[in-house]
Amino acid sequence: MNSNLDIVSRLDEKRWPATVARPGEERYSSAERWGELIAETMRLDPSFYLFSPDETTSNRLEAAYDVTARAWARLLREPWDLPEAANGRIVELLSENTLFATMVGHNLTGGQGVMASYEAFFTIVASQLNQYLKFLKQKQSVAWREDTPGLNLLSTSVCWRQDHNGFSHQSPAMISLLLSNPCRMANVLLPADDVAATAAYQYMLDSRNVVNLVTFDKNELPRWIDRNHAVYQYEQGASVLGFASDAGEPDYVLVAAGDIATREVVRAVEILRAELLERKFRVINIAALSYGAIGTVERPMSTAQFDEMFTRERPIIACFHGYPGALREILVNYAHPLRLQVHGFCEEGSTTTPMEMLRLNHASRYDLCIDVCRREGREDLVEKFMRILQENAEYAREYGVDKIVL
Repeated sequence: MNSNLDIVSRLDEKRWPATVARPGEERYSSAERWGELIAETMRLDPSFYLFSPDETTSNRLEAAYDVTARAWARLLREPWDLPEAANGRIVELLSENTLFATMVGHNLTGGQGVMASYEAFFTIVASQLNQYLKFLKQKQSVAWREDTPGLNLLSTSVCWRQDHNGFSHQSPAMISLLLSNPCRMANVLLPADDVAATAAYQYMLDSRNVVNLVTFDKNELPRWIDRNHAVYQYEQGASVLGFASDAGEPDYVLVAAGDIATREVVRAVEILRAELLERKFRVINIAALSYGAIGTVERPMSTAQFDEMFTRERPIIACFHGYPGALREILVNYAHPLRLQVHGFCEEGSTTTPMEMLRLNHASRYDLCIDVCRREGREDLVEKFMRILQENAEYAREYGVDKIVL
């Protein structure tokens, strides 16, 4: 086990920027970035494996093939097969249960790796994962047990993008599973962009005796923050996005947890700022969650830190990648329930456009705007935003693409 493998220090300015001059203007794929990071790790650490149920290329992690081949012992080859070898370190098998068990065994020998899967299918290993969490908890009381590397899970191909899959491919339930387990041995990491995803990767490599679930969309999304900000987020659990926030005490606090959620919150504030000139907004991005807390199991956010960042009394309107109840259960540990309005995935949608998935689950930028405008008594704006959403729905049904530019 290489316990001091520093990957981010080897990255160039484009992949690990010291500054982001124009937040939101450039777009990158967090999944492609992780493919590059996995490849770099494999070059440096021969114990590092990628476990994937036949989805390495689909999830845009194919840069790993530049370093190693797919593990394959059978002699038969087809012309279209990817690089294969008996000593390959990309283990692909269409059985999440077998892959998970294999990774746990590798992990307990001190080897590192990551298991990547479509988000909707990670709950296939739910029972095995619960048993592993029990093992981690018991291991703490056994003196001769050494530290083990973090057990690292990457869920991508997420519920919010259903361009061709549909209802069967929609489930962020693994997030809820880990956040509901009181063993306090699991982290849910929700990077806002490719830079935050890079920081999450380094955190994952450095972690010990925990399970880490990292979730992001594989498509290109806006880049918002620089490397120092990204590292800070995993130290604190959340941060204020200064470029999107007004100075001074806000009238409303808008919160995002997840990359698509972050885009929608930032765009919502841009819309609100143009309509409600007298109001101030603060945008907060949550990067890590654990049982009952914002932040990781090692560094949960205190109530005092929460009050300073989220204020003590202002309304909090949140957009969450997963089921809204999972985030709400955490936020009520910090704030009065009447302050809270949480949007998230509500088991709606099917094969449709990205904005329609958001509209159907009441998690779009305009749904967030509607929350604020209702509190302001601005029914004219509520009707305006509902009309915009309806026009997009009709356009998407007719043409198969969104009218609203994401």
